[in-house]
Amino acid sequence: MAKAVVDQDLCVGCEACVGVCPTVAIEVTDGKAFIEPDLCVECGACVATCPVSAISQ
Repeated sequence: MAKAVVDQDLCVGCEACVGVCPTVAIEVTDGKAFIEPDLCVECGACVATCPVSAISQ
């Protein structure tokens, strides 16, 4: 797998991904999620949880 990335155009800022990230690599700023690549462990939890498919790997 690869590091998760957020499509800023699709992200609705719901914060669902924040709650499932085991390494606290995701924060929502100005209504959009941002993933810190150095903290991402490529688990895919955020990808599976995003209700609008804004996160991919």
